[in-house]
Amino acid sequence: MHKLSVAIITFNEESCIEACLDSVASIADEIIVVDSFSSDKTVQLANSKGAKVFQQKFAGYTQQKQDAVNLCSNDYILALDADEQLSAELLASIQSIKTNGFKEAAYLVNRLNFVGNRAVKTCGWYPDKKIRLWDRKKGAWGGQNPHDKVVMQHGIQAKQLHGDLLHFTYPTVEDMIKQADKFARVAANELKHKNNFYLLLKLVFSAHIRFLKSYFIKRGFTEGKLGWLICFHQTREVLLKYFLALKYKWS
Repeated sequence: MHKLSVAIITFNEESCIEACLDSVASIADEIIVVDSFSSDKTVQLANSKGAKVFQQKFAGYTQQKQDAVNLCSNDYILALDADEQLSAELLASIQSIKTNGFKEAAYLVNRLNFVGNRAVKTCGWYPDKKIRLWDRKKGAWGGQNPHDKVVMQHGIQAKQLHGDLLHFTYPTVEDMIKQADKFARVAANELKHKNNFYLLLKLVFSAHIRFLKSYFIKRGFTEGKLGWLICFHQTREVLLKYFLALKYKWS
């Protein structure tokens, strides 16, 4: 049986870290938490659950997550955000493949996002497929901040796991708006090196396309007021990141 390391990054996650750690306790051979000097009880709670906690200055989402992977002792990694939990079906799926030996280099999960206690399967939010379980010898964290992703070696196909990764990302709509603003600024800083023509084109067209896709094609309208708010603020985030990228570039 292969051993499994769980890698998590944290910053002020006392409201959710225990549930996250409890959801993986039965399958984790070790849990590595890299914390960005939380000012709440995150570190104490993680320690109390048996995690190995390391602290360092936040290096950006991609690098921070890779640093957590690098601290793991085992080759197979399950990476979670602190506000994520395994559903019972996903837990059983991972337990089964671990017991029989991991046969694939990478595994896909469906992530189910929540606003408060409401699961959202429209607006382009679901199934939100992610590689979260993989052989670290054959893949690593990559992507563009803040939208990091696991990038596997060329030719590797990830196998789909059963069950959902439950992502309790936004306790309230206000938290969703704050996160959209934060991500827009992080993305803008990454994009400011692009040429002006590219950024202007994206500013003019991308937001409109995003809204049409999320609200109509991805059926955001079926969620009522919440669907409208999600799609509106997704669109606003796209506009803001390209506007700010141009602003940063010209300042």
